[in-house]
Amino acid sequence: MKLKNAMLSLSVCALLFSTSCKDEAKETEQEMEMTEEVVEMEVEEELTEIPTIAGVAMSNDSFSTLVAGVKAADLAETLNSEGPFTVFAPTNDAFAKLPAGALDNLLKPENKEMLKSVLTYHVVAGKFDAAAVMTAIEENNNAFVIKTVQGETLTAMMKDGKVMLKDANGNTSTVVMTDVEASNGLIHAIDTVVMPKK
Repeated sequence: MKLKNAMLSLSVCALLFSTSCKDEAKETEQEMEMTEEVVEMEVEEELTEIPTIAGVAMSNDSFSTLVAGVKAADLAETLNSEGPFTVFAPTNDAFAKLPAGALDNLLKPENKEMLKSVLTYHVVAGKFDAAAVMTAIEENNNAFVIKTVQGETLTAMMKDGKVMLKDANGNTSTVVMTDVEASNGLIHAIDTVVMPKK
C-alpha cells in the first residue's frame, strides 16, 4: 500500500513537473514573441521617422533648386540640426522668377556668403505653424514682423485670405503650402524668393 501511494505521489509530481515545464516553455515562447513584436515595432518606427527639414526638402522635387543652394552654401548641417526652425522655402518656380543669371551667380563659389545670407533670410528660429502665424498677423494689425536667422526681418500679412511675406526691399511672396512637418521644425512653401537688403 505504501509503495502504491509512493508511486502515485511520484506520478502526480511527474505530471505536475511536466505541466509546469510545458507552462514555462509556453510563457518563454510568448515572451520571445512579444519581444520580437516590440523590436519589429521599434524598427518600423525608425523607418517611418520624420526626416529633418533638409531631408524633407531633398525628398521633394519642388525644392530641388533650394537643395542645390543649401548644399552650395554649406547649410545642410544647420538644417539637419536640432532646431526647431520654420523655413519659408521657395519652390523651383520661385527661383525661376529671379532675373536671368541671378541664380547662377548666387551659386558661384565666390558668392557663397551672399547665397548663405539669402537662404538664411528664409529661416526663422522656432516652430510656427500656419495657425500661429495667422494669429500673430491678426494680433499685430495685419503686419507681423518676423526676425530671420540672417538677422533682417520679414513682415507677414494677410491678403485675400492668403499669408503674404514682405521682404526688406518691399517685394512680396505668397505662402502656397503650409505645415510640412519635419523632425526639427516646419516648412511653408512660398512662390517667390524673398531678398534681404544686405
